[in-house]
Amino acid sequence: MAPSTTSSSGSARTRAPMQHIDRKELYTSLEARIRYLHSFLDFGTNDIEALSSGAKYIQALIPAVVNIVYKKLLQYDITARAFQTRSTAFEGPMDEIPSEESPQIIHRKMFLRAYLKKLCSDPTQMEFWEYLDKVGMMHTGLGRSHPLHIEYIHIGVTLGVIQDILNEAILSHPRLPMPRKIAFVKALGKVIWIQNDLFTRWYVHDGEEFTDGMDFGEVEKEGFLHGKKVLDETAEAHSSSSPPANGSGCPFSGSVESKDWAAASGSTCPFSGASKAMEGLSIKDKKPVLAAKDNEDARSDTTIKPSD
Repeated sequence: MAPSTTSSSGSARTRAPMQHIDRKELYTSLEARIRYLHSFLDFGTNDIEALSSGAKYIQALIPAVVNIVYKKLLQYDITARAFQTRSTAFEGPMDEIPSEESPQIIHRKMFLRAYLKKLCSDPTQMEFWEYLDKVGMMHTGLGRSHPLHIEYIHIGVTLGVIQDILNEAILSHPRLPMPRKIAFVKALGKVIWIQNDLFTRWYVHDGEEFTDGMDFGEVEKEGFLHGKKVLDETAEAHSSSSPPANGSGCPFSGSVESKDWAAASGSTCPFSGASKAMEGLSIKDKKPVLAAKDNEDARSDTTIKPSD
């Protein structure tokens, strides 16, 4: 008796046709690269809807996220060192050893807030992905009249910290149904991983046989793309990175569900776990230590206190 072929033939009938990807286009056409990334990650309408409906929650978290990220960056001399180079757009005084109150750090926080706000804009527009690609390029010494060189290891872990903070805050939200949380975390994760790719493509040598001689060095002011201003950092300059005036200290205090926060979660802010992760971290220490008391003042602006 001949062996059955039902299983293999059935599998062949249901298998999607193999797509052809032009390798050269991945390295010479940003649009082709984005199409491939979207296809591979199944980034589609459901993700766009989740990002659109969840944008208000990300925007509420931005000030606290920025404080935590910069506290982390200033904890290590190798990352703090990058801020000792003057920005082309910054003409204020410089501190020899940067702190969270240093003029250049306040300046950089302003741009990170604007960048995170940009992540809440429309991912259906190619301009969205073009700007994320430009962010990657500008960290490798290109596109700036005063070059900035940040090694990739620091870029990767910073993206990891941002994703970790946002995921915890979203998953801890007491008013969002779990299916919506899952959709939001999935969609946000895809955007962050595409941003990660748009960083790494400027660091790795893959496909350089196709890109030799290509001009990637257009110099523009920070926050501009093709001569158009795409980041409104001036508005962010007026945004307070301190806890809200209502004293709750919760970054979600301005969101629509804030009035029900205490009742739904026992007065626990969804960001409390993220802030606890920063306890015991000091820029003066050679390694993280559990010394929350010694660092209470240094982290006071990012500590999320329960609402009354």
